[in-house]
Amino acid sequence: MSDKYFMLMILVCAAATFLLRALPFIAFSKRTPEFITYLGRVLPCAVMAMLVVYCLKDAELFNRPYALPELISCLVVIILHVWKRSTLLSIVIGTACYMLIVQNLI
Repeated sequence: MSDKYFMLMILVCAAATFLLRALPFIAFSKRTPEFITYLGRVLPCAVMAMLVVYCLKDAELFNRPYALPELISCLVVIILHVWKRSTLLSIVIGTACYMLIVQNLI
């Protein structure tokens, strides 16, 4: 494949991405529908709840290590989020805590 083909492919992908991102602003330039506003308010919490369920679904409560890495990491995330109110910090530190426990202690 030639360099021109790759450049054309990149330009088409960039244009499609730009148009898809601009489409909601074009479609709702006058007034945002109530349903979209509702989804914007509710979906972040729903997505986070689904991620928590997905992450904890394989935790084994009755076999060693009795889901301790998951529980400790969840407590770290909860404490950090209540203390600092930073979602990114809570997720990064909680993930690092889990990885350190799993890789080094178990």
